Amino acid sequence: MAKKKVSASSSRAAAKKAKVAQKEERKEGKKKTKSKDEEEDDQDLEGILERYFYNDVFRYSPEKDEWRKFVSPTCPGPRSAHAVVASPAGGGKLFLFGGEFSSLYQNTFHHYRDFWCFDISTHMWDRIDTKVRPTARSGHRMAMWKHYIVLFGGFYDPGIRTNYLNDLWIFDTQEYKWKQYEFRDNDRKPSPRGGFSFLPSADGVILHGGYCKEYVKGSRPMGVMLDDTWFLRMTVNVPIEGKTSSTDPLALKWERRKRPTTAYAPSLRSGCTMALWTARNMGILFGGVTDEDTSEETMESVFYNDLYGYQISGNGKWVSMTLKRPKKKAQVKSKRPAWAVRSYQYEQEEDNDDSNYENDEEIKQPISSINTTHTLHVVSPEADPDDPNLTIPIPRYNAMLAVLRNTLYIYGGIFERGAREYTLDDFYSLPLDKLDRYNVIKGSDVDISAGADESSDEDEEEDEDNDNESDENDENDDDRDDESTLAPDSALSPIATVRGDDDDVLSDVEEMAAEHEVDMKKSLRTQAAAFMGVAKDTERSLEDMLSTPLPGETIAMFYARSREYWIGKAHNVSGNRGKLLRRDGFALASERYEAYKPILDEVEKILAEAGLDEEEMRKGAVAGASGPSGQSRNRR
Repeated sequence: MAKKKVSASSSRAAAKKAKVAQKEERKEGKKKTKSKDEEEDDQDLEGILERYFYNDVFRYSPEKDEWRKFVSPTCPGPRSAHAVVASPAGGGKLFLFGGEFSSLYQNTFHHYRDFWCFDISTHMWDRIDTKVRPTARSGHRMAMWKHYIVLFGGFYDPGIRTNYLNDLWIFDTQEYKWKQYEFRDNDRKPSPRGGFSFLPSADGVILHGGYCKEYVKGSRPMGVMLDDTWFLRMTVNVPIEGKTSSTDPLALKWERRKRPTTAYAPSLRSGCTMALWTARNMGILFGGVTDEDTSEETMESVFYNDLYGYQISGNGKWVSMTLKRPKKKAQVKSKRPAWAVRSYQYEQEEDNDDSNYENDEEIKQPISSINTTHTLHVVSPEADPDDPNLTIPIPRYNAMLAVLRNTLYIYGGIFERGAREYTLDDFYSLPLDKLDRYNVIKGSDVDISAGADESSDEDEEEDEDNDNESDENDENDDDRDDESTLAPDSALSPIATVRGDDDDVLSDVEEMAAEHEVDMKKSLRTQAAAFMGVAKDTERSLEDMLSTPLPGETIAMFYARSREYWIGKAHNVSGNRGKLLRRDGFALASERYEAYKPILDEVEKILAEAGLDEEEMRKGAVAGASGPSGQSRNRR
């Protein structure tokens, strides 16, 4: 008996030692294969999803200076890069089409082709399902012309390369039908693009600028910024008495506009959004970014905060939109305290002279663009506090613009410093008929000063320390697990409940079972969200990509693309060859697929709720298996 006890004790000790060694090996493997971004994602994937993707609707009332959130029982799924257009009909409506949701490692992008209508009077979303509709896409634009919605361009990125589009679709809000308009090969039309400006006018729609990728064999993809302007002339065909009317109620023609002068035209850039100033029939453009590839590994970005106007009538013309200086009255010069001067000003970190200013009548004023190497700087108290240029928002791209009567509203946008990206939350207004100064409706809560980068690094170090502590706790938990092992579902057994009246026992069991079912559903949804979660600039290992099935992928598709991997794994285990080896490999692949199947089903359910159909999921699965495209999303 003693011999048996010693043997059992030795076996437990050896097993425990092996388990600890295996855990250490796993930890080392994680350190080697996991990037910092992946580790951050593992900490709070649900929080990341909430920070990156939204599906809420807010309305701002300038008269009350308040935001109001609207909640509808049914609504589009969380997404980005979708298009929305407004119609005044029926008390006001918003129409939304497409958009995207990225996968865990940003190597696959789920593009949507669902179409929704938000009724402003009832605050309700309704999905519009039509047999004919545009293909799935992101980065497209829509404009409202009379009772027609005009949709153009965008891109589709299944994971291998980005396919830019230049197709044109029209949705009739009276007939509730989509129609694609095709042009002849020799007809002039805009090239494929996304992220352009699209503004309605009395006779059609204006298109300006955009972004696309240029793929040259043997070279890396290059981003291309566009600054051409096109006019889509739209004419309603009126039936003539005694003649057969055209079956198509609309006649469409693209016309390229030439620049009469470049004196006031914006410099080449992308991410410069435009809004329509209806009172003056003018497009208002703000901000943007220019990327300069200095080498294969580095890219410098210049951000803008300048303002331009585009006169839509005639042949089109760019006009200057600089702020007007107030006329000064003769007065005794007084010295203002430092706290009275508020501004944003930029200058190079290594240079503290006046090279970042332009001299205009001996009055210093800030330039309108900066490089990512610049830092926030407060102007000295000696600067003129009445200078309207000191009220200009910091440079950015992809800002949200809207014009109400004669007032321009600017909300948020994106700014970058080095490798860090900042999503801004500040809110400004500017009277376009006065151009006197920008008014701050809401200041920014985002800290983009140089010190913020340092504190962020410290936070990351603290997170690593917390991870280490968590690992130690896990080891302690493992020790406790060795001492006592219970079946996972033992807590649900009636025997484990407190004994009492039969009805009470059954009631407790049913309640606990119901709670367990809810917890399981929540856990599955969380795992599915984690599978679809967001990470920046992260690459997966080849082994991880091959061993993980994708949404929309059948077992046959999964095994077909990863067969060599599984055969290799099987050979290491069994040593079989030929038909037996292939059978063992398929068995291992099937086991992995079945383990992921509940999560994949939940992911597909989430994607279906957001408007992605089964065929598109499978296309995405096939393309996503080939690896990441390695392209920045926000530039498009």
